[in-house]
Amino acid sequence: MIVDTLNNHDLYSHISLRIAAALAHLAETDFTKVDVGNYELDGKNLFVIVNDYETKPREVEPFEVHQQYIDVQYVVSGEEEFGYLPLADQTPSKPYFAKHDYAEFDYESNKSDAAFIPFKTGMFAIFFPQDMHMPGTSTSPQQVRKVVIKVKI
Repeated sequence: MIVDTLNNHDLYSHISLRIAAALAHLAETDFTKVDVGNYELDGKNLFVIVNDYETKPREVEPFEVHQQYIDVQYVVSGEEEFGYLPLADQTPSKPYFAKHDYAEFDYESNKSDAAFIPFKTGMFAIFFPQDMHMPGTSTSPQQVRKVVIKVKI
């Protein structure tokens, strides 16, 4: 996992060409003027999800992992926290669903090992397949606009 501000996005462009393209797109686009929805940058290799939502308590959200895509998440406005822990030998609460590229892990089984990290406007996070993550949480409801760019591995 990588967490930083978008001002430092160039530091991570060496990871892969697709991650570099995702971070450049985040840096070049004013997402306050982009409609909520999904759109492609490079077919199924690189696509964007723009979403507005209200955060939820961590107790009601699952952890998730992906096998086919890396998540590049960026907070356009608002603030949330995300849960994180490395994927090891945890047992999913819902098995991997290839069509939507995710497996879920319940909070109760993993809460003692998880860290919860503040995720504020202007910050991005990169979640790799070995990174269990729980986005979109906070102790009190917050309005958030977030962009997720899915980067094909």
